[in-house]
Amino acid sequence: MTAAGITPLQVTVSRLRAAVTDEDHTQGPLDAPATVVVYGDFQCPHCAAAYPNLRELRRQRPGTVRLVFRHFPLANVHPYAEIAAETAEAAGVRGQFWAMHDWLFAHQDQLDPVHLALGTQHVGLPVEEVAAEVNDHVHLDRIRRDFVSGVRSGVDGTPSIFVNGTRHEGTYALSDLLTAVDGAARH
Repeated sequence: MTAAGITPLQVTVSRLRAAVTDEDHTQGPLDAPATVVVYGDFQCPHCAAAYPNLRELRRQRPGTVRLVFRHFPLANVHPYAEIAAETAEAAGVRGQFWAMHDWLFAHQDQLDPVHLALGTQHVGLPVEEVAAEVNDHVHLDRIRRDFVSGVRSGVDGTPSIFVNGTRHEGTYALSDLLTAVDGAARH
């Protein structure tokens, strides 16, 4: 034991440092007993693998879970992650964040500008307006705010999931997510 009373192997639990606000992208009831915050990257294969499980979690626990998505693009590893996030934000200001979110994960291997334009059109948005906003980085500050809040919360990779403010240390398998949400809802 050290002088501070902490053993060298003691684990520190990461906590969400930025509260969920009206500016966050959310699905589910505001008063849900379990809030799941996901820091994700649209080009991350692990995020794409977690995506159907998170969707199924919401389907199986519709009154229990409020899902929140925050951007954490790992641009040094995923060259299209930031442009995909900017496209999602441009869709979000038009009320179509979740439709674009779903399209991006379903077409993760097609995140170059040409395919993003096709996705924008598929979601029913004005392609040239969205492309202009992405090219001008209109929404980049929002994405960076999410990123910084993730760093402050100890996020070091994607997906990083927090359940009721505490980092979920289990896997993103549906069974682990259901266990975490059910436990959080009971407390």
